[in-house]
Amino acid sequence: MTRFYLILTFCFFTVPFFGQETDDSLSSSNLESATDMKEDVASNIRELDATDSIHGLSELAVLNAIDTIKIDTTLIEGRVVALIDHAEATDFDKKWLESWRNNVIDSSLIIKPEDTAGKVVIENFTTEQLKERIAYLDSQTPFNFEYNPSLEKIIKHYLKNRQETLANLMGKAKYYFPMFEEHLAKYNIPMELKYLAIVESALRANATSRVGAKGLWQFMYGTGREYDLKVSSYVDERCDPIKATEAACKYLTKLHGIFNDWDLALAAYNSGPGNVNKAIRRSGGQKNYWNIRHYLPRETAGYLPAFYATYYIFEYAEEHQLYAKNEVLHTFETDTVVVKRQITFDQVNKVLGTDMELLTFLNPQYKLKIIPVIKDRDYTLTLPKFATGSFVSNEAEIYAYAEQEDAKREKPLPKYFEANDRIRYRVRSGDYLGKIANRYGVSVSSIKRWNGLKSDNLRVGQRLTIYPRRPVASVNTTSSTKKVSSQKTPPKGEYSTYVVQKGDSLWLISQKYPKVSVAQLKEWNNIWSSKSLKPGTKLKIY
Repeated sequence: MTRFYLILTFCFFTVPFFGQETDDSLSSSNLESATDMKEDVASNIRELDATDSIHGLSELAVLNAIDTIKIDTTLIEGRVVALIDHAEATDFDKKWLESWRNNVIDSSLIIKPEDTAGKVVIENFTTEQLKERIAYLDSQTPFNFEYNPSLEKIIKHYLKNRQETLANLMGKAKYYFPMFEEHLAKYNIPMELKYLAIVESALRANATSRVGAKGLWQFMYGTGREYDLKVSSYVDERCDPIKATEAACKYLTKLHGIFNDWDLALAAYNSGPGNVNKAIRRSGGQKNYWNIRHYLPRETAGYLPAFYATYYIFEYAEEHQLYAKNEVLHTFETDTVVVKRQITFDQVNKVLGTDMELLTFLNPQYKLKIIPVIKDRDYTLTLPKFATGSFVSNEAEIYAYAEQEDAKREKPLPKYFEANDRIRYRVRSGDYLGKIANRYGVSVSSIKRWNGLKSDNLRVGQRLTIYPRRPVASVNTTSSTKKVSSQKTPPKGEYSTYVVQKGDSLWLISQKYPKVSVAQLKEWNNIWSSKSLKPGTKLKIY
């Protein structure tokens, strides 16, 4: 049977998949050819010797198998593209999805009529009712979920003023929560922690805080690298829903191992273990979150109340007539494929007929909407189930189309580089901690902690370990620590060559190389006027 399908595939792909970009009559001809593909395959197979070529399979069996192939045609920039799929596999997908839809676990997220979305019940919602419900939730969870007037105000504020936001969050939760629950169960972490991502990021996979934390679980650059979340010019794995959730589970497990208390672990997740320990000391050794709350940073003091308010509202959404809106997909309605060639979202959309907004939602880790292919790395593309089958069945043709499109590109794509997880910085004359911290987007206290410094004093030549928040390109030079900002003559050592493209300027070129200035480009290449920068000119980049 395996050999038969190899032959079938060969015969099938003798029919051109991409028509020429010519007049309507040729496009019509291609469309007719695409719709008659089954007959072409059948004719080719009839000409084969059954015994020698298809190893004894009867002609009838072969033709019956051909009927399992589904052919769709689509028009891409004036060219007819025929995409194949396999009807039997498609049918299996439908049955699988249907079995999941019939067993959706979280009934509170089931869509209700749109006209009920604004009728959130807060009238006649008494303090006694809230106390009773909180007491019940507290009995079901390892958290110290206690009633207090501040928490009541937050809950009622959310219900009154954030109805639309909460309904949209419930729609997004349909996709994210099953993913979170799978990882939380793996690490034996309370399921309630799925609500933490709402407090952290409002379930926005590309959310960025004012201090540079990113993703659903808001990882700082250094912490993300500690949990194997890599950042490059193309990919930020802190925004990868699956990898970031795995990292969050590891981090939360570590914090709970330190404090042996989930409330304190959450406080530490927000502000760091050091701030929690200071609050414990300042409170005279208290270890209940509500007793140390006033000694925590202001943001952390409101962090757990926001978490508890979210937990309550999601658990009692139906009682308040609050229902999901604008849901995207369930997790089980998607699948992933490992990409074997660099490809852009735009190229995928043009061939498969998907939607850019949906593709961006499902693949938020790709910063440029480009999926790179890097040695020893597996980068995946998440697609709706209906598109996954088409991608797998037509993978070679999709890559061929991407190659054609790349060949037309006027400017090369940005160079791929990875951010270093750690750098060794040599202190120079005029340096001070604040200046170095600002350069790498970190805090002075972090630099002191990483290097065991007791004071702010530095000496020239001193080496500092820094985990930069901003990506810093890897540079392979023989003297990477030399001061380059005031070079009077071109430096000696290794360099790369850049060929000037049409539309380039010295400033645009300098932006492609971290730590390279326009002045350096001029000095290294004896350029004294921008007029001398012509396409084809080769520049040395040290």
